[in-house]
Amino acid sequence: MTRATGFEHAVAAVAAGLGAVRLRELADQLASGRPRSAVADAVPVPGFADAARVILAAQHRHAVPDGEAAAYLRGVAAGFVQRDGAVSVESVWSGPATHQVPVRATARVLTDVVAEAVSELLLMTYSARPYQPLLDALAAAVRRKVAVTVVVETLEGAGGALAGDEPALAFATVPGIELWHWPVTRRTEPHSRMHAKLAVADRRVLLVSSANLTQSGVAKNIEAGVLVRGGTAPRRAAEHIAELKASGVFARLPDGEW
Repeated sequence: MTRATGFEHAVAAVAAGLGAVRLRELADQLASGRPRSAVADAVPVPGFADAARVILAAQHRHAVPDGEAAAYLRGVAAGFVQRDGAVSVESVWSGPATHQVPVRATARVLTDVVAEAVSELLLMTYSARPYQPLLDALAAAVRRKVAVTVVVETLEGAGGALAGDEPALAFATVPGIELWHWPVTRRTEPHSRMHAKLAVADRRVLLVSSANLTQSGVAKNIEAGVLVRGGTAPRRAAEHIAELKASGVFARLPDGEW
């Protein structure tokens, strides 16, 4: 592998998670001549330090000069800006289809979003039951080294509105997934619910739907949603989830406690 190719592969692995603004900030840090040990921690936002260290390690390993690395990062950032400027929005439906008005099916769109994730995948759901096509897609994403986070409601949080197993158990067969929840003790309003249902891939594709991550939700019920590609909506959704985690509103569900 050539010097340039090795560095480019490292950037490609984390660039989607950083986005245009953070890529430019990292480029500015490199061009400023700051000590290498200070660059990764220069921007105090979730995920920046880890991604920056991947790039810095590749830069050192392949002996890429700071100026050349900074220029490449700015070029990648410019590409993200151009790509994100093109926004597409499609309607997505679960349940019966009609020949007169063809629409995209939630089940297929959901697994497609999971399948195209390269570095980061975020899911949120109220209810969850094992749905094998989704579990297969998630297992494949974990094998691709995608960082997969799922935020679920809990039986306690649902206050009796959910029955059966904990929603988190729907993902128990896929090691490597990070499971999070909204603890009841951190809810400021009584009877609040973690009711969001969405999927975000690499902060550039966002599926928002009324469908829970169950077979009924994605395939049987009549549920409606939208699929957004490009623009600010996917990134804002991912940033909001990251901030809810970083600020302590969401908490990690430790293995074995569900």
